[in-house]
Amino acid sequence: MKSCGIIAEYNPFHNGHRYQIVEAKKITGADCLVVVMSGNFLQRGEPAIIDKWKRTELALAAGADLVIELPFAHAVQAADYFAAGGVELLQALGVDYLSFGTDYEGELDYHQFAEFQLENQVQIDEAFRRIQNNGMNYPQQMTEVYRQLFPEMRLDFSSPNHILGMSYAKENIKYPRPMQLAPIKRHQAQHNEQSVNHEVFASGTAIRQAMLAGRFAEVQPVVPLKTYQALTECPLISWEKLWPYLKYQLTILSTSDLAEIYQMTQGIEYRLKEVAKQAESFHQFVELVKTKRFTWTRIQRLSTYLLLNIKDQDILRARAQNYLRVLGFSQTGQQFLKHIKKQTTLPIITNINKKNEELLILDIKAGKIYQMATAEKNEQDYYKRPITIKC
Repeated sequence: MKSCGIIAEYNPFHNGHRYQIVEAKKITGADCLVVVMSGNFLQRGEPAIIDKWKRTELALAAGADLVIELPFAHAVQAADYFAAGGVELLQALGVDYLSFGTDYEGELDYHQFAEFQLENQVQIDEAFRRIQNNGMNYPQQMTEVYRQLFPEMRLDFSSPNHILGMSYAKENIKYPRPMQLAPIKRHQAQHNEQSVNHEVFASGTAIRQAMLAGRFAEVQPVVPLKTYQALTECPLISWEKLWPYLKYQLTILSTSDLAEIYQMTQGIEYRLKEVAKQAESFHQFVELVKTKRFTWTRIQRLSTYLLLNIKDQDILRARAQNYLRVLGFSQTGQQFLKHIKKQTTLPIITNINKKNEELLILDIKAGKIYQMATAEKNEQDYYKRPITIKC
């Protein structure tokens, strides 16, 4: 059974995602489409607008065959760590192709780029260390590294999907049997567009902003019908609903306690604690905290770690043992999973019990915190079985 993998968030699942699934199957000839999807907290450090189970259901309805959860320790991370976790899971499943969206305007062979990066890794790392403390953020630093070392390549690291594509390629090349890469150009809407400007495609950012502002009519044409129904029927989660809990943490924890939180660096804990006293919303909080180095995304991730009280050792322990948490499958996906069980070295988890709960401790904690943002008492992890569809 030929397989193709996609690493995604589906926040929420929209027409662009459906287009990618259709194109990925067409380009690769895959019989089984495997999605590794973030759980209830996402790569940019924000809660998903609807929970992972509903997003799994929407992905399966649109053509995905198997949905695997990307564990929290990999999901809420910068691009390279996010990519490493997702690629490891697809490799463990023996997937043949890796497809991803790209908004890069130029032409780039991602596989060749990965080979080039691997061959020149020492030189690139040295250049990165030299400019690391110059006040630029990571994309700007990497763009500067390539400008200095390899000006002829003219690489731009400012595009989020392009950065992820390069990160996937760099991780994939490290394996004895790299997956074949199948990049797909984005149509019309770019990743971070703030408003719905097109008739068929819109960015996830624009869709979330429109829904949270109650502008439902704007969203209906740019998402599948099932997504629109979910967005109008489910509670919509955002950082504003979790802000009281974050403010509580910042109020009761001392600066020495805050300093122990994962990725709390450069004394930012003092700034966070002081700003929390005056901020009346999460949006205002981030606006007051952010600097050139501490970007909106970086503050969101840090806020997520703080909200869950995550320390360095929690992430290190979780990264040491990856696993395949099954969120849902079609009949094709179920057949694929049965076949791969004989080959994969990672544990396959279809339900949480006393034997495996320690392995998923961060995902369980994330689910409990996520539930606090909604009046509905939908259990996120315990007693949950994979979603199945018969088509």
